[in-house]
Amino acid sequence: RSCPTGVFLLDIKENELKMKPAFFSNDSCYLPPLRYPALCTLRGNAQSDEYQYIIHGGKTPNNDLSDKIYIMSLISKNSKKTTFQCVEKDLDGDVPEARYGHTINVVHSRGKSMSVIFGGRSYTPLAQRTTEKWNSVVDCLPSVFLIDFEFGCCTSYILPELQDGLAFHVSVARNDTIYILGGHSLQNNTRSPSLYKLKVDLPLGSPAVTCTILAGGISVSSAILTQTSDTEFVLVGGYESDKQKRLVCNTIVLEDSNIQIVERESPDWTPDIKHCRMWFGSDMGKGSVLLGIPGANKQLISDANYFYILRCKGAEEDKEEELTAQISSQTSTEDPGDSTPFEDSEEFCFSAEANSFDVDDTDTYNEDDEEDESETGYWIICST
Repeated sequence: RSCPTGVFLLDIKENELKMKPAFFSNDSCYLPPLRYPALCTLRGNAQSDEYQYIIHGGKTPNNDLSDKIYIMSLISKNSKKTTFQCVEKDLDGDVPEARYGHTINVVHSRGKSMSVIFGGRSYTPLAQRTTEKWNSVVDCLPSVFLIDFEFGCCTSYILPELQDGLAFHVSVARNDTIYILGGHSLQNNTRSPSLYKLKVDLPLGSPAVTCTILAGGISVSSAILTQTSDTEFVLVGGYESDKQKRLVCNTIVLEDSNIQIVERESPDWTPDIKHCRMWFGSDMGKGSVLLGIPGANKQLISDANYFYILRCKGAEEDKEEELTAQISSQTSTEDPGDSTPFEDSEEFCFSAEANSFDVDDTDTYNEDDEEDESETGYWIICST
């Protein structure tokens, strides 16, 4: 059926991907479908359970680059409808130029919070364009932008340790510190092996930003980061070079302003994933990663995409499973041939039923339950 917005809620249950349309309130601004925007969550403080989504930059449907910042908040949710409010935020000061392939994080210091934007690519400035390379892209300057959403002001910082505006890098934040690793530089056509530590201090006066180069970085671009515990993350996917995927996975542990990156056992990738040239995906939360490959790699339907779910376990889960296995080996009398082993990566399908988002969600769709979509934005036709 038709969806009045371009935003969907995704949920995976019993290896089926459930899709449910999200709605926006009537006082929301228009949120275009953006490619490669930077996204993160904004909490009032580090311990808060209530948060908003920050969306910045990306490519628009007209292939233009956006410099706008949107804040999306959940305002109501029930078994039939989830409604968001989307607000465009105006900024003063050193506003970041339009870009894509960058990151945005939130840091917390001295009871205050700020957002940090870094990296990405942008189109060549108009004054420098030629007819042959009108839509060519360049790396953004290696500026670090601090954004105070409470007062709507933005300040940029030039740090001597950062020499490239790395695109499609990975960033992970904890408290007042952001770690940046990987990323691709167009100028040098390299993937940086450096690991940068950005520390943001938010005193009563002007903020202070410092950068330290650490050892132990990873040369990768377009990798996916998923969180498995409060201090542990897993790095999955990405590219080692223009023609080589990175099939190795890493565990990243953040504790007491220190970072530790170690290689971990990689999943048993399927032949389709091993042999495809391109792959893409996103963090689904709680240690789950959504991976997709173009259908052309499977020599089936060329314009289709095939999706897989990868579940990453943290150190605590591994310990619990090991203990459970020891107990089971002492007490179980089940024939091991009767049980099917769980595969870390298995294909799942799209389901036409979108009613499993809540335990008590047994209602079916009723058109009369919905508001007048003519007031809630554009239409996207969804068909089987």
